[in-house]
Amino acid sequence: MDWKIELVAIPVTDVDRAKAFYVDQVGFNADHDIVVTDELRFVQLTPPGSACSIVLGTGITEMPPGSQKGVQIVVPNAEEALAHLRERGVTASDIDPQPWGRFVYFSDPDGNSWALQELPPRDGAGAAPDYAV
Repeated sequence: MDWKIELVAIPVTDVDRAKAFYVDQVGFNADHDIVVTDELRFVQLTPPGSACSIVLGTGITEMPPGSQKGVQIVVPNAEEALAHLRERGVTASDIDPQPWGRFVYFSDPDGNSWALQELPPRDGAGAAPDYAV
């Protein structure tokens, strides 16, 4: 039996500002933006190529804005991902090389933090190279 993560809640203070950040700057796809009632707005956004989406809105989560830390996305190339973010005005870290991959970190306007990971290539024996400097 497969268990798949499909949706992760991201707590924000300003839904429109957060939607603009994730769509216009980070590059997520806007899937849904539905106002169900005055107390419930559902905004679903998906990273390109991902099977898992994020949801933000009104009445979605009890987490305080900015409290979602360390959501991770796998990217094919850390340099390209970093350039993409910076070209769109996102403040992002330099590449952080680790034995288990190369990472770029950024946060949304509320302080929810993200990690982009370029997985290390595998050699024929399945071992990953050591990226640490």
